[in-house]
Amino acid sequence: MTAFATGDAAVTPLARRRLDRDDVLMRLGICLLIAWLCIAMALPLWALLSKSFQNQNGEFIGLANYIRYFSTPALFISVWNSVMIAVVSTAFVLPLAFVYAYALTRSCMRWKGLFQALALIPILAPSLLPAISLIYLFGNQGFLKELLFGGQIYGAGGIILAQVFYCFPHALIILVAALSMADARLYEAASALGASKMRVFFTVTLPGAKYGVISAGFVIFTLVITDFGIAKVIGGRFNVLATDIYKQVIGQQNFEMGAVVGFILLIPAVIAFTADRIIQRRQVALLSARAVPLEPKPVPRRDWAMFAFCAAVGGLIFGILAVSAWASVITRWPYNLTLTLNNYAFGDFDTDGWGAYWNSLSLAIWTAVLGTGIVFVGAYLLEKTRGFALGRALAQLLAIMPMAVPGLVLGLAYIFFFNAPWNPLGFIYGTLAIMVVNSMTHFYTVCHLTAATALKQMDPEFEAVSASLKVSLLRTLVRVTVPVCLPSILDISIYLFVNAMTTVSAVIFLYSTNTKLAAVTIVNMDESGFTAAAAAMAMTIVFTSTAVKIAHVLLTRRLERTTQAWRRR
Repeated sequence: MTAFATGDAAVTPLARRRLDRDDVLMRLGICLLIAWLCIAMALPLWALLSKSFQNQNGEFIGLANYIRYFSTPALFISVWNSVMIAVVSTAFVLPLAFVYAYALTRSCMRWKGLFQALALIPILAPSLLPAISLIYLFGNQGFLKELLFGGQIYGAGGIILAQVFYCFPHALIILVAALSMADARLYEAASALGASKMRVFFTVTLPGAKYGVISAGFVIFTLVITDFGIAKVIGGRFNVLATDIYKQVIGQQNFEMGAVVGFILLIPAVIAFTADRIIQRRQVALLSARAVPLEPKPVPRRDWAMFAFCAAVGGLIFGILAVSAWASVITRWPYNLTLTLNNYAFGDFDTDGWGAYWNSLSLAIWTAVLGTGIVFVGAYLLEKTRGFALGRALAQLLAIMPMAVPGLVLGLAYIFFFNAPWNPLGFIYGTLAIMVVNSMTHFYTVCHLTAATALKQMDPEFEAVSASLKVSLLRTLVRVTVPVCLPSILDISIYLFVNAMTTVSAVIFLYSTNTKLAAVTIVNMDESGFTAAAAAMAMTIVFTSTAVKIAHVLLTRRLERTTQAWRRR
């Protein structure tokens, strides 16, 4: 009886000694996690901040670089441009995504699965793809350029349109989650009181989803203000902070001013992240134990209106993708529209040819494999370690911070830290390894929160029973925890794979001649005028991400019938 008790007082002395050894190992693991996050994020950001206060000789000059930046109108105007683009893009995306999410969760329209799949397509594509498609549609030789009435797609308008396509699915995911939670009793009470549909929407529906709306707004704002690819391809002479960093570092080799711009770009991202976290803490539970799940009832006029809206938005999203797919198989736009696969002969347009694609595939695989392991073990250590409050709090803070750091800023910080002469880790600079570390760090927070959520659903008694049975925590982790959390582990791996495959901002400063990536090659091809080949490379990334996502869905369904059978009654 004593051997199976779950309380610490009932554990045998041998089991208590085993617990002590496990506790030491767990605390040591947390210390290693802190060291990893410091090397991968905190120290590079410190190197970036330090560089902004130095001159070209590495001497401390105080705020001189910042004074020069803010006293140069051509540079300072980028701050206003970036904020304006982010605000306008958010104003467009939020209502579109909200109505779309409302249609998916609160209506009885047909083909919801198809419309949800269409809306998530942009996640599988690099951010440069919508910019390339818009150039084919509205560029100087675009077949719809007359619709602009003499205007130009290159500039603020083009950036905003491309950002709406790119950010839409990120907002939709959050809003679908927010609108999925509703108590039917509130709507029944409103109906009994004779409230109109409009009044119910503004007094019940919108307040219930307000935290999701606010969170989606901050996510869109951060994505837009930190994105590099879209502004680089279709921005023209319209300068934003992200392209300013690229020009200062790559174009002028002015690393000190690049550090200044990088730190300025970090500020709005951190403000948006902090405000989002504060608002989320004020959120209260929308569903109680007595809540009645809301099931939408058929309303023909509303359902057909929602169907028409989703068909229009989903059709536009698919159209943007179709334009890039079509552009990748035509001979020469607009003079020769004969179909061809010559644009996929990347060796004719870039010295690396298909090598850049294979580098991206290697980066994505290594990021998914190593990142999933580090993230899940790190989350396990933080959730299951007893005591050691200071170490766990520090590790938790470091695990959350990457979400507030733009990829472009993190990549620039890696230059200053890993390329420093005094750094013994400098041997990884210019290799695929540094981009793997950068990608794992850049996308760490979302994966950590996913793993932590899955682990919180497991009762701590699993570890207590294992200790009483003299089973090590490592064996419990492998035999119990991992199988139970396997769906979440697969979600983390696919998230890391797709993002590593499509990212350009985080790695634009870190590749070498031997490690050029597919997303970077798209930028180079576009700069060289090989837009069709750039579209072909973008579609190659889309095909790869889609194939991996389909395999993930099939594998998840299989696991639900095997390792997750215990979830069903």
